[in-house]
Amino acid sequence: MEFLSDLMGNRIFWAAVGGWMVAQILKTIIHLWFNRKFVAERLVGSGGMPSSHSSTVCALATAVGIECGGGSFEFALAGILAIIVMYDAMGVRRETGIQAKVLNEMMEILTTMGKPMSVEEKLKEFVGHTPIQVLMGALLGILIGVLIYL
Repeated sequence: MEFLSDLMGNRIFWAAVGGWMVAQILKTIIHLWFNRKFVAERLVGSGGMPSSHSSTVCALATAVGIECGGGSFEFALAGILAIIVMYDAMGVRRETGIQAKVLNEMMEILTTMGKPMSVEEKLKEFVGHTPIQVLMGALLGILIGVLIYL
């Protein structure tokens, strides 16, 4: 029981969870606004505006920085983790989404030409982020990390 009690009082943990939750809710609202339809998958899915990955790790790093100090090894770990996650979101994961979109379009063309295809469902296209989505997620995460400590 002590573990759960400690976890409930862990502001670093709640900053990271809050960063993820707020970003996912905002992502769903923004998707709803622009596409005029509610897609429940946006509440937990990757990709989109703002980046929940960036928001989560930046809220984590901000909270660790406030709690442990900028010179601590904990902040160094959290900061480097944040950089790696954001770099990956804009790099490999973004390219994967672009490739999935191209492959889905190719499959659709081949299917309309009467070629039998064995693919059961489309590849997921929302997996990565543009630099602005990562930046907005990072700023959101920093804000949430600071707000947790007010």
